[in-house]
Amino acid sequence: MIWPIFRDRPKAKNDSVRFGVDVGGSGIKGAPVNLSKGALNTERLRITTPQPATPEAVATTMAEVVAHFEWSGPVGCTFPGVVQHGVVYSAANMDSSWRDTDAAGLFSDACGLPVTVRNDADAAGVAEMRYGAGRGQTGTVLITTFGTGIGTCLFVDGVLVPNMELGHIEIDGVDAETMAASRWRKAHGLTWDEWGDRVNRYLRTVERLVWPDLIIVGGGVSRRHHKFFARLNTRTPIVAAELRNDAGIIGAALSVV
Repeated sequence: MIWPIFRDRPKAKNDSVRFGVDVGGSGIKGAPVNLSKGALNTERLRITTPQPATPEAVATTMAEVVAHFEWSGPVGCTFPGVVQHGVVYSAANMDSSWRDTDAAGLFSDACGLPVTVRNDADAAGVAEMRYGAGRGQTGTVLITTFGTGIGTCLFVDGVLVPNMELGHIEIDGVDAETMAASRWRKAHGLTWDEWGDRVNRYLRTVERLVWPDLIIVGGGVSRRHHKFFARLNTRTPIVAAELRNDAGIIGAALSVV
């Protein structure tokens, strides 16, 4: 699905409030979102992703997040993998049984509400382009999120190219996620400079593939960008995302029709 970022979207009937859930490999978080402000309407709820992260277990936790807020309308949800028309086709950081799962149907059954499902990086990117560091940006914009894995999304003149999944390109014979995702900084005992060098290697590789005009670095690590941005020497200008860990929830809410 192509999302044109700079066109007006219809306002929600209930004061532009929609509900978003961001499903990740380490946590499932959600909250009502005020789309007129591009911000959470209340404090979010985060529940640790169940292990193993099977479809049934994740759906139950997702429904628990929605029920916590006594939400009764449509829900937007993200998923860390390729998603087409609500069906999951890859799940690098979730249980392998997710592949070919109708996530939209599963989540809708679990919470008893209509649910729209989008790729997590795509949803976060849409939010960042509408409300954050990508506001008004034209040309080619690459947004990367560093967390449990590496999420990527690409926009050309404000239009999303969905399901890019450039976090899984091969560098030195290995999946890029396994060398540069944020979780490996602590797991491998890396300093910020050492990890920043890995991020730089990754970003320089990706920019040679898509030649962006701007790179936006997001995910929870973006709030500490000052610790590693000095190690980045890409040709492309780089800025930190503004919505940070809320981008996925806000983007999920934006996907609600």
